[in-house]
Amino acid sequence: MPDKSLHEETHLKVLRLLESNPHMNQRDLAETLGVSIGKTNYCIKALLDKGLIKIDNFRNSNNKLAYAYLLTPSGIAAKAELAARFLKRKVAEYENLKREIEMLTDEIGNDADELDHKTN
Repeated sequence: MPDKSLHEETHLKVLRLLESNPHMNQRDLAETLGVSIGKTNYCIKALLDKGLIKIDNFRNSNNKLAYAYLLTPSGIAAKAELAARFLKRKVAEYENLKREIEMLTDEIGNDADELDHKTN
């Protein structure tokens, strides 16, 4: 299911970014992720609805209301689960690419050998 894995990868990226910088706003998140602010807002809302993050309101030095996105204990556990699944997928992709590279290398070697024999 590519859609589900892409969805999970986006959630993992957001959770990782917010864990390292809880004060990151949605515009900065969107820019870092390379997605629209709307998609970022949708993702944040989904993570809030699942209870994986919470919003902490506070007043900053300019006396404006500011937000921090904090991972909940469930969010920390979900991030670990998502990271494990992501790693498993990437290792499988790596193994498949490695086999494909080996086959192509063999194919190129065989084609070069055949060419040598034909020209001699």
